[in-house]
Amino acid sequence: MTTLLADFMRQHRRPYALAAVMLATIALLGVQVPRRVGMIIDALVAGHLGIHELLAQLAWLLAIGLAIYFLRVGWRLQLFKAAYGFGVALRTRLYDRLCLHGPAFYQDQRTGNLMALATNDIDAIEMVAGEAMLAGFDGSITLILVVLTMLLGVDWRLSLAALLPFPFMAYGFWRISTRVHAAAALALTRFGALNVHVQESLGALRTVRALGLEQREAARFAALAAAVAAADLDAQRWEAAFEPLVGLSLATASTLALAFGGYLMWQGQLSIGALTSFSMYLGLLIWPMFAAGWVLALFERARAAWERLQPLLVASVAIADTGVIDLAPVGNLVVDHLGFTYPGRSSAAVRELSFCLTPGMTLGVVGATGSGKSTLLKLLLRQLTPDTGSIVWGGQAQLDYRLMRWRTALSWVPQEAFLFSASIAANIALARPQATRAQIAAAAQIAAIDDDIRRWPRGYDTAVGERGITLSGGQRQRVALARALLADASVLLLDDALSAVDTITESRILQGLRQPRSERPDRAAPRSAIIVSHRLSAVVAADLIIVLRAGAIVARGTHAELLDSDAWYAAQWRYQQLEASLDAL
Repeated sequence: MTTLLADFMRQHRRPYALAAVMLATIALLGVQVPRRVGMIIDALVAGHLGIHELLAQLAWLLAIGLAIYFLRVGWRLQLFKAAYGFGVALRTRLYDRLCLHGPAFYQDQRTGNLMALATNDIDAIEMVAGEAMLAGFDGSITLILVVLTMLLGVDWRLSLAALLPFPFMAYGFWRISTRVHAAAALALTRFGALNVHVQESLGALRTVRALGLEQREAARFAALAAAVAAADLDAQRWEAAFEPLVGLSLATASTLALAFGGYLMWQGQLSIGALTSFSMYLGLLIWPMFAAGWVLALFERARAAWERLQPLLVASVAIADTGVIDLAPVGNLVVDHLGFTYPGRSSAAVRELSFCLTPGMTLGVVGATGSGKSTLLKLLLRQLTPDTGSIVWGGQAQLDYRLMRWRTALSWVPQEAFLFSASIAANIALARPQATRAQIAAAAQIAAIDDDIRRWPRGYDTAVGERGITLSGGQRQRVALARALLADASVLLLDDALSAVDTITESRILQGLRQPRSERPDRAAPRSAIIVSHRLSAVVAADLIIVLRAGAIVARGTHAELLDSDAWYAAQWRYQQLEASLDAL
């Protein structure tokens, strides 16, 4: 964490340098006040100070106070602007890293905890770049200047006597800071668990209500919230121990100073003005001592947060973006002897898969549950990296393309469509935010959702709610399909994306997909499609259909050819046709 902070400060040296200069100036001005007050008192006692001279000295004190005021405003503007930038940089780095991780990473992570890391934990680290830097620098320079002034400007013997309690205070600070670290780490972990519970409970709210589990989930939430509060209270309790330790040390120092200072005055070796100045300097040490405790508390909280965050920032990504080709792939998409096995499993998810998808071709992929259909699409999308074989598009290997360039050439519609909390139009135009309303409507017409949208009071401006909760499953799928069509990618991937629509609507959509693509200069080639479906009616018109079993292709051909040659395909077709006939009755 210290290296990261040092690099950030080096990159933003100007605001930190300006803040440091302002804080140093404040400290220099601040140490002048007690000395000047002591001189005024000695001059008044000796009768050497007239009314005009007294008013001049008071004016100087007022000017110093005003200068300190404006300088404090200035350093806050400089320092905290940089500190908030540090938080933004950390969150951006975390988000970019999360975008590169594959499905295996998210199987071990909880969304609620990742959200806690991006908010609560980074807030704790951000405090080091702002509050801690302020308190640390200001406290340190004030301490140095005050102690030097006490030693060299007042009396070194009195200063050494007054400083005797401070080594014991430093030891107490070290003991307290270790306890703060442990308590802060526990509080952050428990807050992450609370976030996980809230995120999962709200995401599954319908299920919770359907099963009548509201009271049980509320009790769990209360228990988790109480655990977070207890851990936070424990951390605050240990942080609160800094203040009485500072007070005890300063009280001891003041007692020693007054006792020894009184003795020196009795011996005629110290003036009353000098003792007054020294007492004021001791008062100035209150802030550096409090600052030291505050900095330690902030640093330990940040260190606990960094111990949670740093593993995510350095974790190796599943998909490395090592490609150099930044052009859209065109031509044939060739899959050659593709194989992949999930970590921890003995049998391959896909093995020896080979086919060629030409521009404008529709490929149907069918098979029983667990036959490798979705895994094939993840490999095509580069969400997974194949163990064997290759994927070549336009004569170039998949890994040779830039990751984003490869993925933008593919439009993927999953079975569980995800919609954002925005309008229908914004969700459809996600990949092309500059699209016109006419283009959005054209994509919606092909996806057979335009009629539904126009029946709603606000039409395309209708808000869909979080995750599209206001829409039915079929409507969400069709909005997601319209979004993929508007993206106008070279290859459309449908992963059982029509499972929630009826057969009539499915037929309308499939007919619309066979229409020519929009005449965009950068999308001149016809669109290809890979349709994965458990419902065989979705692939009847496909140019080629492959049947998967245990990850391998066991049959391929057109619909008519497979009805004659593959027993599984023919049996499934007859069963689904009979089921459709019964549903129509």
